[in-house]
Amino acid sequence: MDSIYIYGGNFLRGETKIQGSKNAVLPILAASLLVKGTCVIKNCPRIADVCHMQNLLQELGCLVSWAGSTVTVNAFHVNDSRMNGESVTRMRSSIMLLGAVLGRLGEVAMAYPGGCVIGRRPIDIHLSALRDMGVEIGEQDQLFTAKAKKLHGTELELPFPSVGATENVILAAVTAEGTTVLKNAAKEPEIEALCGFLKEAGADIDGVGSSRLVIKGVKALHETKYTVPSDRIVAGTYLTAALAAGGSIFLENAPAGQMKALLAVAEKMGGCVTVNGEGVGLDVIHKLNAVPYLKTEVHPGFPTDLQSPLMAALCLARGESIIEESIFENRFRIVGDLQRMGAEIKTVQNKAYINGVEKLQGTDVEAEELRGGAALVVAGLAAEGKSVVKNRHFIERGYENICKDLRNLGADINIG
Repeated sequence: MDSIYIYGGNFLRGETKIQGSKNAVLPILAASLLVKGTCVIKNCPRIADVCHMQNLLQELGCLVSWAGSTVTVNAFHVNDSRMNGESVTRMRSSIMLLGAVLGRLGEVAMAYPGGCVIGRRPIDIHLSALRDMGVEIGEQDQLFTAKAKKLHGTELELPFPSVGATENVILAAVTAEGTTVLKNAAKEPEIEALCGFLKEAGADIDGVGSSRLVIKGVKALHETKYTVPSDRIVAGTYLTAALAAGGSIFLENAPAGQMKALLAVAEKMGGCVTVNGEGVGLDVIHKLNAVPYLKTEVHPGFPTDLQSPLMAALCLARGESIIEESIFENRFRIVGDLQRMGAEIKTVQNKAYINGVEKLQGTDVEAEELRGGAALVVAGLAAEGKSVVKNRHFIERGYENICKDLRNLGADINIG
């Protein structure tokens, strides 16, 4: 069985603790390859994508062990630069190993990464940036190869502030010869976490949190310990669930400073947001207000990963909302399922026009990707009657235990 069963239509009340960040821990695990020794990574979520990354690290020769939510990676004996297993093709984030393996071994052969169906996400930006650092790219069979006699620093500017390309440049540059100046770098909090881990391990990186990074290559990184920050997208998903279903919730460890765009939208919709040193609270008593216009953007704008969960909530808002998706062209794949639940949504190219309805009706729906699957759970929590969200495995790529977390908030939800 690979489904989530939801009996919706009830207010959410209670509190739950937010897991470690998926989008932060994956590049940090990749970065552990650069340390010829042991790294201890705390607050690591036990999710499918982390398991895939663990498999890849082990294929490369690392020893990986778990103790609760702590992962220990011993990368002393990294001796294989070829990655063509199922974990590469099933997880888009495996591309970030490219810069790490190049930094450690100087060469890599890997299958083209797979992952979700939300968009093309070409890796051309990654490869072009690495070429500027002395990497030669080739193709053979179903693999592409990357080799560098010696990685060297350079000055480069990304055509788009790609998170993955920024991560790959950072990972390749920290032990390269000379200085790398990266312009138009992504500013997402997960980039800051990666840089924080690397600096703890001895990397020399300036400009963290800005669009201009200066990375001075060091001879070697040393062993370190690091605690992964909480997951802003998981916290945001649960906030949209409360917006959709109504109620009063508190999210322990929710990183409010990273969630300003969503919190502002929640308040515009009529939610009462409270923030303190322990986390984020949300009270939703009245019917939601529509959002006249919202556009997804790179950080600090509204995150594309929360567009689908927010759309589910807006289906019940008073008036018309318009969402423009500017990052991934296939983020509206859940519209058909939401319509089957009674939502009134029309899409025109990269815009969705949502007319709020009085109620949604529970039904069987099918997840096709991670965040869209979570959005269908949000819709099910707000809908009357029973909903079944199939293909739970997509959701488990990023949510450690979404059913348990939501039960803590009073939801009637189980796996089956």
